Amino acid sequence: MTVSAWVWAATLAGVGVMLLVDLAIVARRPHEPSIRESSIWVSVYIALALLFGLFVLLKWGQDPAGAFYGGWLTEYSLSADNLIVFVIIMGRFRVPREQQQRVLMVGIVLALVLRGVFIAAGAAAISRFSWVFYIFSLFLVYTAVRMVTDGEPDGEGFKENPLVRWSRRVLSPTVVVLVAIGTTDLIFALDSIPAVFGLTSEPYLVLTANVFALMGLRQLYFLIGGLLDRLVYLSLGLAVVLGFIGVKLFLEALADNSLPFVNGGDPVHWAPHIGIPLSLGVIIATLAVTTVASLIKSKRDARAGR
Repeated sequence: MTVSAWVWAATLAGVGVMLLVDLAIVARRPHEPSIRESSIWVSVYIALALLFGLFVLLKWGQDPAGAFYGGWLTEYSLSADNLIVFVIIMGRFRVPREQQQRVLMVGIVLALVLRGVFIAAGAAAISRFSWVFYIFSLFLVYTAVRMVTDGEPDGEGFKENPLVRWSRRVLSPTVVVLVAIGTTDLIFALDSIPAVFGLTSEPYLVLTANVFALMGLRQLYFLIGGLLDRLVYLSLGLAVVLGFIGVKLFLEALADNSLPFVNGGDPVHWAPHIGIPLSLGVIIATLAVTTVASLIKSKRDARAGR
């Protein structure tokens, strides 16, 4: 897949326009978006992501489009799970509801910049050292195991990192919240970005999957913030997805092996290849089963009065 300079320029310009529109909406009238308003904007961003995937399909083919859709779904699902921590941060720092979307918007811009740097560094490392895939794969499997063993995140799960504690002493409360959201998202990126690299090593697809997942995050926060508790199996489903991608990445690392202490430095030809269609199918099926099972359990618990 070859991405020309004009495609990069047009994509970055489009992202800039989306950011400016979002910033203009937030700056014009700070308020707490209604369910209807949030639903409309979330639908718009989902439609834009689907249309962009069609553009990738028409220009580069089925596998790149499948890699984009798989990466976007994974990032979007992880973002929804991470909204729980954003809710905790907003509550802990007592951010007024009408100001929360402004804080989220600035935090998302900061997250996009930080993720762009992270993606560039990851792509450079992969292009020079193929063994980086081993590290990514083991980290994803470790993350999947941790998500299962740690259980569901709750109010005790968020701990201020050193940068946030330092910011409390020298900065205003609003800036501290931005630091908390930005650095927390960067920690999340350590899990999610390697997962997208597990589907494709093309930086353009990794970046755009992250952009479309993050751009609708502000509206998603207000739309499903109160529904996240009902998705009781979301972390388990995400653990399955991350574990699957970790295994896929490890097999690809074996197939391209250059480490001298693994198979004498030669590629492992018997390592099976997991294609994009299968990967996309596993991701969609896992998230669908997780969502349906979560809603069924929540409904049963509500009837039982739990």
